[in-house]
Amino acid sequence: MVSNEAASTKSKSEQAYDILKARIADGTFVPGFRIVIDQVSREYGISSGPWRESLRRLEAEGWVEITPNVGATVKRFDGDAWKGTLRVLSRLEGLATALSAPNLTADDLAEARELNARMRTALESFDTATFGQLNREFHGVLYEKSEDEHLNTLLDAEWMRMQVIRRSAFWAAPGRAFATLEEHEAIVALIEGGGAFDEVETLARQHEINTLVAVETQDLEDQVAKFTDSQTK
Repeated sequence: MVSNEAASTKSKSEQAYDILKARIADGTFVPGFRIVIDQVSREYGISSGPWRESLRRLEAEGWVEITPNVGATVKRFDGDAWKGTLRVLSRLEGLATALSAPNLTADDLAEARELNARMRTALESFDTATFGQLNREFHGVLYEKSEDEHLNTLLDAEWMRMQVIRRSAFWAAPGRAFATLEEHEAIVALIEGGGAFDEVETLARQHEINTLVAVETQDLEDQVAKFTDSQTK
């Protein structure tokens, strides 16, 4: 949720945009969810105009679909789009992690390991929401010091898109989550040992590609459709 202090410095349209995008990212608005302008207007005290502007912006970014006489709904999962997003993410993250690696301190690596340990605890407790959030934080620690603001902005956008999709992907390939923990440790160990740029880039990129390979062996779209339907009922 947008804080009062932050909201005070933003236009109503920007506030509405931030609210809707945050709700999509955190799973409050799942794929297929219909966004009712009158409802969010009453909830946040922002008139309908800014909501319409923000929805057009979200449509242009691929987050929602606007249908005449129906309204706006959160875009449903698309298998091909998911694969494309993950391929882009793997390339961006490999590069950003390799650029960031020389700038990471012992404290940064300790934080990454601590997040990975918490991921294991979440996995053992079947807490998929926490697992996904910690996974996002883990990778953020490793690439945030790339010193390339544009690259990190692109990465943040792709991660947000994947944050929505991976809630479903976890159910489609649950065994992949355990392998993720081991691969995380391998990336941290390589950086800690002073691995070369190309080695870090390749390992970080392959880590994301491994998820794609694992999920492609599942009947992904059928399972995700069932999961999405269960969330919208």
